[in-house]
Amino acid sequence: MSEHLCREVNCGESIGRRTVMKTALGAAALFAMGAGGGLNGVAYAASLSKSQRDAMTPEQVLAEMAKGNERFRSGKPMQHDYLAQKRSSAEGQYPSAVVLSCIDSRAPAEIVMDAGIGETFNSRVAGNVVNDDLLGSMEFACAVAGAKVVLVMGHTACGAIKGAIDHVELGNLTGLLARIRPAISLTKYDGERSSKNAEFVDAVAHSNVLHTIDQIRKRSDVLAKLEKEGRIKIAGAMYHLSGGRLEFL
Repeated sequence: MSEHLCREVNCGESIGRRTVMKTALGAAALFAMGAGGGLNGVAYAASLSKSQRDAMTPEQVLAEMAKGNERFRSGKPMQHDYLAQKRSSAEGQYPSAVVLSCIDSRAPAEIVMDAGIGETFNSRVAGNVVNDDLLGSMEFACAVAGAKVVLVMGHTACGAIKGAIDHVELGNLTGLLARIRPAISLTKYDGERSSKNAEFVDAVAHSNVLHTIDQIRKRSDVLAKLEKEGRIKIAGAMYHLSGGRLEFL
């Protein structure tokens, strides 16, 4: 996946939330004309419907994530009616993506991608590592519930990455950090390989996202098959705490 995803993926213009909510017929007409309809284009006052989600390709879902991040960065997010989204999703949910991200309080995926209720499945664990439980959750999200994208989202200045570099040992955290350590050896870096070096920490975080993606493909035959068939896309991104940019890898 290119860093310039927004420029390379052509998914049409997002449907304006207010326009969509005028009538269901209007929304259907917009979809028929190829006006888009993605992660944020159809959720001003309603969560995604099955038909709207199913009409999107994985590339369109990723492009809408990128557009949502642009709105977040520019300080112009959609005016979500969360109560309406709550009501419209109460009888069923049709998220377009499942996001695996870190527990870091500064990197909430739904907010930085300007997503609403019912638009994304979200799993969070320190260092955005993967285990059997998370793989099972992703398999449910995609194979059962119909999500089109698995996005692994790391971030800069990650404390879990620093802990793995420093070989921190603390109860159950010890085993979690061990899942990150392969990314350290996979990181090609000529400078100071220390947790005190912010550039190296971020380089390892980048490698860790790619390593997690590799683990997902190797450990989940279900997800690997769906991706091979073109039904889903497994992708990675780095969220930059400074500036708020979501960099697709």
